[in-house]
Amino acid sequence: MKRIKAGHGGTLDPLATGMLPILVGEATRYADYGLSEEKSYTVSLDLSFQTDTLDMEGEVTARFEPLPQQPEKAELEKVLKKFIGKLEQIPPAYSAIRVDGKRAHQAARQGKPLELATRAIEIKDIQLLAFEFPVVTLHVRCSKGTYIRSLARDIGLAMRMGGCVTRLRRTSTGGWPEALMVSMDAFEKAGADCMMPLSQWLRDLHRCELSADEARRFLQGQRLQVDESFHGEASVFCHDILLGNAELKPGMKKMVLHPVRILPSAQEYFL
Repeated sequence: MKRIKAGHGGTLDPLATGMLPILVGEATRYADYGLSEEKSYTVSLDLSFQTDTLDMEGEVTARFEPLPQQPEKAELEKVLKKFIGKLEQIPPAYSAIRVDGKRAHQAARQGKPLELATRAIEIKDIQLLAFEFPVVTLHVRCSKGTYIRSLARDIGLAMRMGGCVTRLRRTSTGGWPEALMVSMDAFEKAGADCMMPLSQWLRDLHRCELSADEARRFLQGQRLQVDESFHGEASVFCHDILLGNAELKPGMKKMVLHPVRILPSAQEYFL
């Protein structure tokens, strides 16, 4: 029996639930497109304590209760506004980031946490959904590479308290709506009926249409002169059949289509 490749377009923390795009077969060639996309989360964090993992999976390292005076909602909203925009963020010690070839979480579990460099991220939006001290619930829209556990930690620090993540759910990757999510139970029952075509995964790319003769040449790896004004990455089609993706670059007289990835299923159809 032939094995079918499968991959995913992004990872989730052990505590997290929600959207995790799964790519099957030749679609795995495009898994990196999910890693670079904007993501959205709903997160609950507890200001009264903190752990070494920054979530409920770890050991408590500090407690901030009882307080002489509980923070007001207005104070929290003021703090949240400071985290919207481009930021430098320190990833959690318990993360999959590699430093000198070693995973940060492996070093942390051995009692030898690595010194992690800050990384540039962007918090596009933060909405305060609920605040009943000590629990804060937020909806966060952010760039790739953002650690929500680190964001919760930093919000807590700005409030002079903890910020331990107690609940985390990814609600969107790359603008895909939450309604498209399918549970493992539903997938086991419906199988392929739950799956979407690869063309939908590449929906944000410029679409370039070829004739059947051009398609055959493209699938042989040839560069093509095309009547296009667009400059950049494009998905390539012939009669609604996805052939692969390419780069459109200026040529002497026309734009030139440079093949990048070619799909074997399209080669079987046209060649």
